[in-house]
Parts: sequence; structure tokens; C-alpha cells
Amino acid sequence: MEISVEERRRRLAVRHLLTPNARVDTVDQVAEALVALHSSDPVTVHLSAALRLRQPSIDAVDRALYDDRQLLRHHAMRRTLWAMTPATTVAAHAGFTRKIAAAERRRTGKLFGLDETGIDDAIERVTTAVHEHGGPISTRAVGEILPDLAEPRPVNQGTNYGGTMAVHTRALLVAAFEGHIARGRPAGTWIASQYDWWPVESWVGRRLDDQDGHDELAGAVAVIRAWLATSGPATLDDLVWWTGSTKTLVRRSLEQIEAVEVVTNDGRTDVAGYVLPEDELDGIAGADPGPWVALLPGLDPTAMGWKQRAWYLDDETNARVTDRNGNIGPTVWVDGRVVGGWAQRADGTIVHDVDPASLGGVHHDLLDAEIDRLRALVGDTRFTPRFPSPNQKQLLA
Repeated sequence: MEISVEERRRRLAVRHLLTPNARVDTVDQVAEALVALHSSDPVTVHLSAALRLRQPSIDAVDRALYDDRQLLRHHAMRRTLWAMTPATTVAAHAGFTRKIAAAERRRTGKLFGLDETGIDDAIERVTTAVHEHGGPISTRAVGEILPDLAEPRPVNQGTNYGGTMAVHTRALLVAAFEGHIARGRPAGTWIASQYDWWPVESWVGRRLDDQDGHDELAGAVAVIRAWLATSGPATLDDLVWWTGSTKTLVRRSLEQIEAVEVVTNDGRTDVAGYVLPEDELDGIAGADPGPWVALLPGLDPTAMGWKQRAWYLDDETNARVTDRNGNIGPTVWVDGRVVGGWAQRADGTIVHDVDPASLGGVHHDLLDAEIDRLRALVGDTRFTPRFPSPNQKQLLA
């Protein structure tokens, strides 16, 4: 089977909920469709989810995160902080986070000169403090309960980044990596990132490492299957990059899934890719979603979904919207391609660097409509991308 660039863009429009007809009603539907929402920048979660709703709402995303608890923030693929449904979190933890958590534990021990017993003690004590309090509890409040762990200690001495740090701050981080505790509501507005702590049982019923039926392979299979359903075809390199895992684990997962190898195009040449065995082309292949425009936030899971991006991002635009580490800033999409970036100025104005000559008349109108939609969504809130792209300074000038 061959899947062209045009077909990949049609799939993107529908499966990533980017056209008006593809939008959904609830935040958990967005999360399930995209598998996981980037949460390194708290703005990303809210805008990625809300802009894919038929009725965009920041409050709806807040309720899903903190009241209904349909989404949970957890470190997983590529050591990135994601917002995922509890079921996806359980699978991602087994497939990818456990190895990351073990590395974080070792790093913490080295940082403070603690042996395994000392690390165990610190993690157990901060975990107990969170569970006994029942949540929400701040990092500072945990330090007040455990003053000996809150005492600043020298770290990274003899380096340019040496300083002091309290053990309890790192212990809380590792406890979250290990699935004992979870991040709750931030201190401040929806654009803040100093989260309070809760027992993770508040989202998934028990600690993540206590979940039955998810060893590393089973967890990886569940996540990769879900990701191929929305983002296939993908190359082996795409999957290894997106999961942050090894080729061995990805290949074993593809074998378990019985993924079908196809010929696709990465924007430059024909390459081997994978789709699910039950992947239905009917309703997608040959179907025209019509002209569409989308404004997506920095680190949006669509823009960050593949390692090989030439099929939706040309070299000139890539240089404007992507930093040297591969992080993509706010982007303007037209019919399945990134055509520029956008920014919010201090007065709330949404500006972009799309070449007007590259747009047809209908796309001008659609772009104006999406700008109005975004401005109505964020209201008086002002924000800047956590990882600004090269074009942000020029856009804000």
C-alpha cells in the first residue's frame, strides 16, 4: 500500500481534529484522539485541547484536569511532561516512565551524595506527607512538614551551575516519576506551572506501579497502537523519536501489533512506514476535508508528532518556527502544512508571519476567523511560549 503526502495531510486534518467538522465536544475526546498533550508549557495543554473543541473553553480544560480528573500530568515519552487520560498514563508509565524514573532516582542520589537507603527514605517520607495530607499540598508545605529534607544543601559544586537545593524538592519529583504522587492545580492561573501535589490514587485508583497487566512491552504496545491510529503512517525513526525508546522495544511492539508496512513519503523521498493492520482508508483516502486553517500553540502534539517533518514543514518555515533543539513554537497551518508562526503581543493582538501571497482568498477569511476564535478563547490572559521559536522576537517587535 502506498500513502502519499496528500493522503497524510488529509489524515492529519481529520484524525488530529483540525477542521471544524472534525472537532469534538469534550477534552477527554481530544486527549484520546491525540494520545497525549504536551505539558512542558502549561499553555500548550489548554490551547491544544480547547482549540479542538466545537465550543472552545479554558474552563472546560481546567475541569477535565482538576475537577473531573479526566487528564493526568505525568512524565513519560522522551522524559516529557504530558497530560494524558488515566488509562493512557498507566500504559505510558509501564512502557516508558519506569526506566526514566530509575535514572532520576540515580541522578538524585548522585546530586545529594545519598546511598540507596537515603534515597528510599526521602522518597517514602515525601510520599507519606502527600498521602497523609490527602492533597492538595504545595512543595513548600511538604518542606515545612519535613524540615530536615528542606534544608538547602550544596549541589554541583565546582561547576558553573553549582548552588544549593533542598532534598524534598527532588524527592517529590522522583516520587511523581515513580507514580506515587501526581500534579494537581497550579498556584495561580492556567498559564502557571507550580503545581500542588496529590496522591496519584485520586486519578487512577492506586499507585501507577501497582497496576496489573502492564509490563514494559504491554505498555509500549498500548501507547504505540493508539499513536499509530491517529498518526500513522510513521517510520521506525519517527516512533523511536516520539517514544524516546529503543529500536528494539519499538520493533517488538510493532510485531505484537502486527503493524503493516507501507510505502509513504516524508516530503523528500519514498520511505517505509507503518500503519495498524485494521487501518481503514475508506472515508479518508480520496476524501477532501476542504480548505482549512488552524492556529496551534507551541509544542502542540501535531507539530511535534514526527521526527521527519518535511511532509508538513518546509526548510524555510522550519527555520522560523523551530528552535535548535527541535521544539516548535506557535504555528499557522493551511491544508496540512505549516506556513508560518504566530504570537500574542502585550495588547492581546494575535500577529503572524504568513506570506499573504501564499494564501488564497478563502484562506485569508479562514485565518482571520481562527485569529478571532483564539482571541475570544484567551480573553485578557497574556502568555509567551516557554520555548520561543526564532520568529517570536520579530513578531513581538
